[in-house]
Amino acid sequence: MKKIRWGIIGCGNVTEVKSGPAFQKTEGSELVAVMRRNGDLARDYAQRHKVPKWYDDASELINDPDVDAVYIATPPSSHKKYTLQAAAAGKPVYVEKPMALNAEECREMVEACKTANVPLFVAYYRRALPRFLKIKEWIDSGVIGKVRFVNISFYQPQSDKDVKADSSNWRVQPEIAGGGYFVDLASHMLDFLDYVLCPVKEAQGFPGRQTQIYPAEDIVSGSFLFKSGVQVSGTWCFSAYQHQDLTEIVGDKGKISYATFDESPLVLSTKKGTEKVTIKNPQHIQQPLIQLVVNDLFGKSKCPSSGESGLRTNWVMDEMLRR
Repeated sequence: MKKIRWGIIGCGNVTEVKSGPAFQKTEGSELVAVMRRNGDLARDYAQRHKVPKWYDDASELINDPDVDAVYIATPPSSHKKYTLQAAAAGKPVYVEKPMALNAEECREMVEACKTANVPLFVAYYRRALPRFLKIKEWIDSGVIGKVRFVNISFYQPQSDKDVKADSSNWRVQPEIAGGGYFVDLASHMLDFLDYVLCPVKEAQGFPGRQTQIYPAEDIVSGSFLFKSGVQVSGTWCFSAYQHQDLTEIVGDKGKISYATFDESPLVLSTKKGTEKVTIKNPQHIQQPLIQLVVNDLFGKSKCPSSGESGLRTNWVMDEMLRR
């Protein structure tokens, strides 16, 4: 096999730039089929992105003999269903984040793929972005010494869509998204900390619905303890007066400060002074991780974002949401 031939289930907005084109541009990869329940939209996507095949039925794409691996880019409520179908067909899976509605669904997905002997990867692409690998490099090098604690402060104003409580905003519909914006956004933040600081041992949180304008939580505060002894505290609020995105990793010799969702400079602070580093993200932000997935499928290296690591992140969120 010279290339991994991919099929996408759910070719919505996330696949237009972030991921879809990356399957064509990644070495050893090509995109051969897409699926969307609306056949006209599936055909339109295929034509615009020069994809040979399109479907309006996921099972047809999964069982297409020309599709070697499946990328599931639907909302979380259908991640488990399509993962189990792909595993039954003997095909590797790359699934969007959050991995599923809850940790129990994640466990079922992991077990199904193990039973079928197919790999399972999760689209926590910050594990492969140069910007975040620089943070990992600073931690691993010991420049900030032994990590003691982490502070996370993330808040943003309500959007017009939130105020109108538009039911089409599935990210605040728990039965579709598994929660609200906390699940959608904080999952990236928690997963990256799992990557650079080792797994979480204990977690607790206080979710709330302060605005009552949609069924999901709009604020979460909490803390968790890593197996290494590192402690973390955080607050995520989605009805504040302005935007802030700040994570501080504090050690006994220095501190790293960074934003998770923009390209503001990474800041390294030690007794020697302050260093600021700006690293731009690639045009197709998932491409570095997709390359690692393809390399893993060819046996060249191990992808750092697996079903097991995705399960850990869902478990932490479940604990913080008290479910």
